Amino acid sequence: MIRALFGARARRRWVHLVIGGALLMPYFLVGTVIVASVGRPGVSPFGSFPLPLVTLAVALPFPAVTALVPIARPLLVFGVRTLCGVDPAALADRPSRSWDARLRATAWYTLHVTAGGILSGMSLALPPFAVLLMALPVFPGLRHTPYDAFGPLATGWGVALAPFAGIVLLLGLAACSAAAGALLARLAPVLLGPTPADRLAAAERRATELAVRNRLARELHDSVGHALSAVTLQAGAARRVLDDDRAFAREALTAIEETARHTVGELDAVLGLLRQDGADLAGPGPTAPGLHALDDLLIHTGLEVAYCVRGDPGAVPELVSREAYRIVQEGLSNAVRHGTGRTVTLHVAVADGELEMVMENPASGAAPVVRPGGGRGLRGMAERAALLGGHATAGSEGGVWRLRARLPLGGARRPARAAR
Repeated sequence: MIRALFGARARRRWVHLVIGGALLMPYFLVGTVIVASVGRPGVSPFGSFPLPLVTLAVALPFPAVTALVPIARPLLVFGVRTLCGVDPAALADRPSRSWDARLRATAWYTLHVTAGGILSGMSLALPPFAVLLMALPVFPGLRHTPYDAFGPLATGWGVALAPFAGIVLLLGLAACSAAAGALLARLAPVLLGPTPADRLAAAERRATELAVRNRLARELHDSVGHALSAVTLQAGAARRVLDDDRAFAREALTAIEETARHTVGELDAVLGLLRQDGADLAGPGPTAPGLHALDDLLIHTGLEVAYCVRGDPGAVPELVSREAYRIVQEGLSNAVRHGTGRTVTLHVAVADGELEMVMENPASGAAPVVRPGGGRGLRGMAERAALLGGHATAGSEGGVWRLRARLPLGGARRPARAAR
């Protein structure tokens, strides 16, 4: 009970209410001027008890209009999150764009300044009076007040009970403050929480961020997975011929060094994006090579690749070219891991507004083994192709593992429309 009335949370909520009273003062002064101008001459708005309430009622439309400004909601949410002890996830941080959100913010702000104004007045008036009551039995000179001529304070028993009355007043003030703070805290998620439009926008942002993180994961899988496969193949070949063919072993070690250096650069680029707290993950991300870099990729893969090109690869848009590079890279990784030989044929054709790639290598006739936690390569290729409006398939046919991908050259514009 004592903690609920005087604990840290109760004190913070009291501060929040007092801030509401302070925010009410400019509006209340405007209401005072209005009431004084329409009332009888010489009558103060504070002269009798009903007039302050009338003044408050006249002043309240002004804060209501003020809270219609879109930026008002984030400012109000900041105060609630800091002082009211409300779950931050239940509040909306963004400016209120819809009229529904604005009206909710208006209702909250009006309630806040009203409760804060009343409680601030009580906090200014009741504690001095309570202290006076508690000091009456000790200081007889304080009994000469306008209250000692009548009522309980005019009697001896009334003076004796005055300290208890003062304590009750302070407890009542604390109880009113705790109740008002709890009411505002309960209503904050309702009036300052996200609207359906806010939830939809948040879901779209999460979906976009998840899609970008999946894209970064595919980049890591394709680049690092391919590099490790190539390095493993080159290292195994170098080990087998180390004593008989030192020149070949030297070339294999050089290829391992170059592949590792290139892959470390790509890894640093992706990890750099993931470390940027609050960065725009929907940006371009790490730049992968395009079809122009296929020759270098095929040379360092450790396989004997028969590469055939038809059409002009330079006419392929940059986005399609990058995704095609990654698909070829993953196909080569599968050939290294699961192929039964060291020969691969790659046909690339650019014609009729479409890029077609066909990669073949000898296979055992069975599908590649899916390792625990693995199997992302083939799915990643299909996802890359689908995002561009194309398709990619892979499978074993008559002892030959065949990867076929078709990418429309106009697919570079499709992800932008999908993102919206």
